[in-house]
Amino acid sequence: KNISIGECENFIRTYEPSPEGREELMLSVDGFTQFLLGEECSILNFHHRPVFEDMSQPLSHYFIASSHNTYLMEDQLKGPSSVEMYVRALRKGCRCVELDCWDGDEEPEIYHGYTLTSHILFKDVIAAVKEHAFATSEYPVILSLENHCSVPMQRKMAHYIKTILGDDVLWIPDNVDVDFLPSPESLKGKILIKGKKLKPEAEAGADDDEEDDGGDVSDEDEAAEMEKGSSSEAGQESTLEQRKKSTAPAKKIKLAKTLSRIVTNQAVHFVSFDASAAAVKPFQMSSFGESKTQKLASAYPHLFANYNKRQLSRIYPAGSRVTSSNYNPQSAWNVGCQIVALNYQTPGEPMDLNDGRFQINGKSGYVLKPDVFRSEISLVDINSKSPIPGVVPSLFKIKVISGQTLPKPDGSSKGEIIDPYVVIDVHGIPYDHFHEKTKTVQNNGFNPVWNESFRFVMKFPDVAMMRFCVFDSDPLGDDFIGQFSLPMSSMATGFRHIPLLSKTGERFSGSTIFVHIAKEPAYSLKKNVLTRLMTFGRGHAQAGKPQRVNCNSIDEIFQGVSQDSLESTTLRRNLEKSVGKFKVGTPRMRSTPFFSYDYNSVPW
Repeated sequence: KNISIGECENFIRTYEPSPEGREELMLSVDGFTQFLLGEECSILNFHHRPVFEDMSQPLSHYFIASSHNTYLMEDQLKGPSSVEMYVRALRKGCRCVELDCWDGDEEPEIYHGYTLTSHILFKDVIAAVKEHAFATSEYPVILSLENHCSVPMQRKMAHYIKTILGDDVLWIPDNVDVDFLPSPESLKGKILIKGKKLKPEAEAGADDDEEDDGGDVSDEDEAAEMEKGSSSEAGQESTLEQRKKSTAPAKKIKLAKTLSRIVTNQAVHFVSFDASAAAVKPFQMSSFGESKTQKLASAYPHLFANYNKRQLSRIYPAGSRVTSSNYNPQSAWNVGCQIVALNYQTPGEPMDLNDGRFQINGKSGYVLKPDVFRSEISLVDINSKSPIPGVVPSLFKIKVISGQTLPKPDGSSKGEIIDPYVVIDVHGIPYDHFHEKTKTVQNNGFNPVWNESFRFVMKFPDVAMMRFCVFDSDPLGDDFIGQFSLPMSSMATGFRHIPLLSKTGERFSGSTIFVHIAKEPAYSLKKNVLTRLMTFGRGHAQAGKPQRVNCNSIDEIFQGVSQDSLESTTLRRNLEKSVGKFKVGTPRMRSTPFFSYDYNSVPW
């Protein structure tokens, strides 16, 4: 589709192994096989690999790759800290890294406060940022400062930022008053500092050459939240004591004027969505723990989504995640949160989704949010059963055909043959969660054939992620083989190969899954079919559909009867609704116009 003759000739020259075929522009069977395994036929849209999105919109209109406690190599309590972790994160495309700053003997240091983690020097981290910030992506980097230092140490921090980073740091004049944030395009090669900031009148006169006694700011950060959360969970405080603390004035700390002046993104306490709409400026941002994020997304999804059109939100893991485990970032992406920070050192499904989200757009660390998360006139309620205005539901049909040279799980014995099966997980808004699984192919990891089809309707596919995962069936516990995750908006249709990645994100050479992908607007379906798919396509428990017990021999026995059971349950429900004179209809979708802005009209 939309391929020119010249592009076809280039494909032949690239994939045809024989010189004669390349000369005569003829593609042999071997050449065609290599073409099918090439990047052009990957499930990830080939045109979405380089930077393809509009990078001239405000920063708040993008998902931004972000790391939590970037310096940690292992757990949150006693593991080692390393400058190398900043290098790895930045070279992976991460655009927001965290620096927990504390007083050292003579120099400011970075470590996890109130724990036994090792210490590294602040100036060494700043030097690493200078060298590696733009090695992978030229778009802006945000340094999130958690400042616990005394004023003299803060002055040293400001000195290192100024002298080492120099002109890379973004400076904003005091008199700048704007309605929106600058764009990634306008901030290429720039480093933004996020942290506490004094009022303009308190910053006046700050200079490295004169004494700086600092000013007072509230002490609100993750360390304080972690202490509150741990004591509350342990039941060490009464409800009355917790209320007294919540209504007590926030603790004040001293902030050096020289450090305050270089802060571009001011960290402010979140009060309410109404208060933020009335008073908070674009360069002010708030941080939310994962628990608070889930509560706000559940109770006020439309207000949270509107808030994120103008403000940056930073989401971080709960303090109870002492093993550096991660939460699912999808719940924050569902309401447009931009800086969803994860523990990059911990592999698993959350990091697979994060890596999949940011593998597109040139691995720039910036991915443009869906239209309805950017338009000023749109209203997004992800929890509503009604269609989202401006979004047409889509029907996806996926056929898992076969696998090729699947690797053995870690720790496998020599000569062992795997029994592979494929799991398809869709992560999206609450109505767009699906979990499907193929049958198990016994004793064949070289070329297993499944030939199984699945279909489901997505209410909001543009924000959803899809994860393909291959497991080896084992009576003592199924073993992970490989996975691949990607945004559904970047999923190519037709016959495609899915490359498999290891737990740490490394690609297995030659290991793929062969699939066929089809997508069409759901309004082309008949109403009863659409209702059925949207009612019974959910990943949670469904009436009439047997739930898996994770024992393949039992699951596969009942797999054949599940369709008949589902149809009978559907028939019963339709009969009950007809008797009750209740008509199920699908609202007609109507596109909502979106305003266009000239975001580059402001000189930054």
